[in-house]
Amino acid sequence: MKENKRSETSLSTIIAPSFHTLYRDVKDEAHMEYFLGGGRGSCKSSFVSIMIILGMMRNKNANAVALKKVKETLRESVFEQLLWAIDILGVTSYWDSCVSPMRITYLPTGQKILFRGVDNPKKVRSGKLARGYFKYIWYEELDEFCGMEEIRVVNQTFMRGGEKPQVFYSYNPPRSTSSWVNMEVLVSKESRLYHASDYLSVPRAWLGEAFILEAEHLRSVNLPAYQHEYLGDVVGTGGEIFHNVSVRAISDGEIAQFDALRRGLDWGYAVDPFAYAVLHYDASHRRLYIFFEIYKVGLSNRGAAELLLSENTANDWICADSSEPKSIDELRSYGLRVRGARKGPGSIEFGIKFLCSLEEIIIDPVRCPCAVREFLNYELARSRSGEWISKYPDVDNHIIDAVRYCLEEDMHYNKSKFFNVK
Repeated sequence: MKENKRSETSLSTIIAPSFHTLYRDVKDEAHMEYFLGGGRGSCKSSFVSIMIILGMMRNKNANAVALKKVKETLRESVFEQLLWAIDILGVTSYWDSCVSPMRITYLPTGQKILFRGVDNPKKVRSGKLARGYFKYIWYEELDEFCGMEEIRVVNQTFMRGGEKPQVFYSYNPPRSTSSWVNMEVLVSKESRLYHASDYLSVPRAWLGEAFILEAEHLRSVNLPAYQHEYLGDVVGTGGEIFHNVSVRAISDGEIAQFDALRRGLDWGYAVDPFAYAVLHYDASHRRLYIFFEIYKVGLSNRGAAELLLSENTANDWICADSSEPKSIDELRSYGLRVRGARKGPGSIEFGIKFLCSLEEIIIDPVRCPCAVREFLNYELARSRSGEWISKYPDVDNHIIDAVRYCLEEDMHYNKSKFFNVK
């Protein structure tokens, strides 16, 4: 297809407005990975299919592969979506398709779009190409896959040869913050671009009145379901404890201004990790900034001391779990100023409630990925029947404990009620 077959102006009539800037980014090959999250009717899959067809017709060496977790769902999803893109672009005569084996071929050059199910990622094969390489890799319904380890295995199969491959991950964000997809989106990489979309930015005529009415009805009767299904919001499972967490970068400039630093640690070695957190507590605005962590299994006390002295150059006080007085004494012998936390009946519940009462808990996802994971994944305990109960579980909360310990002086509490302090 000639470049002027469809001008960028005319392309704007078939690409939803929320994707116009993204179109330029993909065309300019500004990123390698594109995470496209959105609710129903957001046109994310339409956008990906159009970009693959256009890209292949502009680059005679570009091929593509479209993947889903379940092979049997390929034909009615990505296969039909790519045929739609060919039709809407008005280039049907340039393409041929077949379903056995499932593939789409660009007739002028023999470039191909292949389709693969990823039931077993280690058995996925790239297949022979008449020319070129796999420039485009598309994972549809990313949340159905098992995690980035599985994704990496498949990418390694197709990312061989050629220049500047582009990977599209399209998905409806899962409800729970603990989903691997929602956690992966928090990982910052220069080669990645994250894009969110919903049906509200799509012309009504594209969706139809029946779609709009159904969405509006769900909004009126079940707002959380509407927010999740149509807006692509991560609304949670209902058992989340911390609703005040913000995940964003904390700059060196911000850290340089912090003047109320707190340091806390929770012991661990063989199974549980040694967890250490450094934070700034803005008491006037009730905001917490977590910007440094150590999170390691199998870390000796001497090894921990070396890391702590390297971070805590001013040798400020560290508040540690008081259940290991020998470990506290050992760290002191290395020159660190360490004191034990004043634990007691009700201290866990009180500390969690204090953290929940803050206006905001800001965590840097690059500096403190384990803190992000713990705070976002921490949920109420469940009964044997699977129902939520008002109990804070003592599991996967090592950084949370470290944060509780070092904030005990900032908590306003009745000591006689919460702690056994003489």
